[in-house]
Amino acid sequence: MGRIVKLGIVFALISAGLFGASTPLAKLLLGAIDPWMMAGLLYLGAGAGLAAVHLSRAALRLPAVEAPLRRTDVPWLTLVILAGGILGPFLLMFGLARTDAASASLLLNLEGVATMAIAWIAFRENVDRRLLLGALAILAGAALLSWQGRATLDLGAMLIADACLCWGIDNNLTRKLSSVDPLQIAMLKGLIAGTINLVIALGHGAAFPSAGAVVAAAVVGFFGYGISLALFVLALRHLGTARTGAYFSLAPFVGALLAIALLGEALTPQLVIAGLFMALGLWLHLSEQHEHEHAHEALEHEHRHRHDAHHQHSHAPGTPLGEPHSHWHSHAPMVHRHPHYPDIHHRHGHGA
Repeated sequence: MGRIVKLGIVFALISAGLFGASTPLAKLLLGAIDPWMMAGLLYLGAGAGLAAVHLSRAALRLPAVEAPLRRTDVPWLTLVILAGGILGPFLLMFGLARTDAASASLLLNLEGVATMAIAWIAFRENVDRRLLLGALAILAGAALLSWQGRATLDLGAMLIADACLCWGIDNNLTRKLSSVDPLQIAMLKGLIAGTINLVIALGHGAAFPSAGAVVAAAVVGFFGYGISLALFVLALRHLGTARTGAYFSLAPFVGALLAIALLGEALTPQLVIAGLFMALGLWLHLSEQHEHEHAHEALEHEHRHRHDAHHQHSHAPGTPLGEPHSHWHSHAPMVHRHPHYPDIHHRHGHGA
C-alpha cells in the first residue's frame, strides 16, 4: 500500500474519531443549549476556528501550498453547504421532534449507506466483493451499536432518512472539491451554515446560552466539525468517496467508547460485538489490493503534489519552488499498471 494511500486512511480515521468524539461531548452541553442553537454554534465554532488558523498560516508556519478555491468551485461549494449544512440539520431537527431516540440513532447510520451507494451508483466508483463486505461489516457494527431494542417507521423516521440522504449527497459533492484547500472548504461551510442555523434557532425562539457554554460548543465544533471536515476532504482526495465514507462510519464506535469514559455508560456485549464487526470491516479495507492496467486521459487541474509518476511536467516562470507545491498543471495521456484507489487521478471506469 502506497504512502499516499496510507496517509489518506490516517486522515479518514482521525476525521471519524474527532467527529465521533464530538457526539458525547455535545450531549454534555445539550442540557444548557437548544439543539438547533447547538447546531449553529458547532458549525460557527468550526468556521471561526479554521478562519483563525487560515489567517495565521504564516505565524503558525503552515505553508500555503494548497490550491485556492476558484470561481468554478463556487457552485459545488454552494450545493455542499445547502445539502449538508442547511437541509441536513433542518430535516434532522424536525425528524428528532417526531421520533424516538432508538429509531433516530439507528437511522443516522443511513448516512454511510447513502454515501457509499451514491459513490458506487452515481459516480461509478469501483467496488469489489472484499470492499463491499468490509463496508457492510462496518455498517452492521454501527447499526448494532445504535440498536436499543425497537425502531418504528413514521414521518419522523422518514425525515431523518432524508437528512442522511442529504449528507450522503454532501459527501459525494465534496469529492468535486477534494483538490481544493480543505481548510477553505471547511471554514466557509462552517461560517455560512453556522450563521444560517443560528439565525433559524433565534427565530425559532431559542435562548442564547451563557458565554461558557458558547465557548465549549465552539471548541467541540472546531475539532469535531472543522478539523474533522478538513481531514475528510483530504481523505476524499486520496481514497475516493466510498472508502472514505466506510472509514467514517467508525465514528459511532468512537463516540460510544468516549461515552463510557465521560458519561459512565456501561461496556455492554452489544458494544463488544459491534466493535468486532467494525474491526473485521476495517481489516478487509486495509488489506484491499486493487491493481490493473488503466488509462489516464489528458487532464488539467491544480492541487498540492510532488513530482511522482503522475506528475512529470514542466514549470512556467514563477512556479513555487520546493515540493510539495501547488500550481495549475497538465497530465498527458498515460497507460500503466500499479496499485491505486479512486483518488483524484484514478476516477476511471472498470470493465464487467
